[in-house]
Amino acid sequence: MAVQQGRSAFTLEYPQHLAYFDDYREAQRAVDYLSDERFPVENCLIVGTDLKQIERVTGRMTTGKAAGYGAASGAWFGLLLGLIVGIFAEPGNWFQIVLSAMLIGLGFGLVWGLVGYAFTRGQRDFTSVAQVIASRYELLVEHRMLAEAQKTLAGLIHPAMQQQPPTPQPPYGEPPQPPTA
Repeated sequence: MAVQQGRSAFTLEYPQHLAYFDDYREAQRAVDYLSDERFPVENCLIVGTDLKQIERVTGRMTTGKAAGYGAASGAWFGLLLGLIVGIFAEPGNWFQIVLSAMLIGLGFGLVWGLVGYAFTRGQRDFTSVAQVIASRYELLVEHRMLAEAQKTLAGLIHPAMQQQPPTPQPPYGEPPQPPTA
């Protein structure tokens, strides 16, 4: 699929609001529905708004874990290099080359894992995984296709979702406020 000259793949000429979704899968489902109904979905854009990073703490980091993680990643890297070099080796030496590369990688990884952990000086003694997510997803459509998209999408979503204003989010660390009557 070619992109028009001077136009980014992530823009529309005159985007118009079609619907809001609280979940990315719902936005995908809406675009999939439009596609199933033969709507030209290349005129759609899903925009995640109100981005936030979520970090899930998975455990405590110790010297032993740092050494183990470093050794494991070094061994994998050594295995990869050993397999690549082993392709060009004599048939009888293949296993020794792969094993040697793994052991050398394991040693380097172990040392670098410990050095890296030592440089943190106890400032980050935990392991975690992080992800950036959006609080809300807006489905936009090219202005000339808005009426057709609204008509097509009406069979999938409740009309109130199409004009629902964004829900204000409390600042980080503050509990949500109850709605006022």
